[in-house]
Amino acid sequence: MKKDRVIMLSDCQSFYASVEKASHPDYSNQPLVVAGDPARRSGIVLAACPLAKQKGITTAETLREALQKCPELIVVRPRMQHYIDVSAQITNILGTFSDLVEPYSIDEQFIDITGSLSLFGSPEQIATAIQDQIRRDTGVYARVGTGYSKVTAKMACDLWAKKNTTGQFTLTQEQLPSLLWPLPISQLFMVGRRMSAHFQSMGLGTIGDLARLPLAELKWRMREKFRKKCDIDAELYWRIANGIDDSPVSPSTYEAAPKSVGHQMTLPRDYHTLQEIKTVLLELSEMVSRRCRRLKVNGAVLSVGCQGASFETPTGFSRQTTLSDPTNATSLVYEAAVPLFRQHWDGQPVRRVHLSLSGLSDESEYQLTLFESRPRYRELERATDALKNKFGDTIIGRASSFTDAGLIKDRAGKIGGHYK
Repeated sequence: MKKDRVIMLSDCQSFYASVEKASHPDYSNQPLVVAGDPARRSGIVLAACPLAKQKGITTAETLREALQKCPELIVVRPRMQHYIDVSAQITNILGTFSDLVEPYSIDEQFIDITGSLSLFGSPEQIATAIQDQIRRDTGVYARVGTGYSKVTAKMACDLWAKKNTTGQFTLTQEQLPSLLWPLPISQLFMVGRRMSAHFQSMGLGTIGDLARLPLAELKWRMREKFRKKCDIDAELYWRIANGIDDSPVSPSTYEAAPKSVGHQMTLPRDYHTLQEIKTVLLELSEMVSRRCRRLKVNGAVLSVGCQGASFETPTGFSRQTTLSDPTNATSLVYEAAVPLFRQHWDGQPVRRVHLSLSGLSDESEYQLTLFESRPRYRELERATDALKNKFGDTIIGRASSFTDAGLIKDRAGKIGGHYK
């Protein structure tokens, strides 16, 4: 007989803010947010501690609005690399309870403890031990939802564990009709405000209304509502409402081969000249080509484009060309990108530039030519890649990247647009 799974979702409360409070004990009894640039009193609130939330402060509001609500607010600039390190530390903590740990986001992680019950006790005992270990080692408070699938563990955490004094909750299959189904449809996992309104217009006001509806009927209603075939979406929502999720907790870090590799840069000011834009194109060529080299692929189709600075009268373009030979060499990508950009740019100020390679193929398969040495290109770029991987992106670079138009130096100090 197949053993029922026991899966948990660990979710860290106000993660960024909690990490900062753990780093600054003198802030423990003060309202704190992690946001933008404290010196300029600008930016967006990324995380607010419970004391700040009691003042009415919410994530995604502007720092100016938050300070109006709470003038004594402590504002800390984000340290993304530190948060990533703490998240990895929590992954390692969970790894002492099971070898099946899957990060879901920077502050949420699934753990399958089915095979660990005989070693560490009941699910409640394991949840308490996990909370205690995370709090002791990182200073962060974690809530733990337990279920028989990943989706039920997620809903147990979001809908109940986050509101309990213990920070724990277990949702069983038998409890779905009495606990989950009476809730408004808006509280179903993956149902946002717009989808909630759509379901309500179909007469599905609660999660139970959706769960009890025959799947074929739901598919028909959604096809009628959206005037297109959306059977996959219908089945996804129906399965979530019924707590059905067969996906395993997978610790694999395998990166599936993408169909394209691209980057874009939002510029700190309007770029008016081709010379400035060429600097950005060179940096984008390097970033895209470097990732292709890491994935061991060549690109056959190059796409470049830009967006103008004016929101009232949008300008810009996106064009592509097929390269004479697939490549992941920075210089060859750049040499093709500049004329393509020059051909389609209207000369208006630019605020965003993007570049990508698609039509990917194995880099070991390439056409030999008489007048260039691909092996020499590869050896040179792999050497510079190794230096950057070990010492950082600014250890070696092209001179143009260190001019006023270059962005690599500034980007090297950030993760996800925020300072490390």
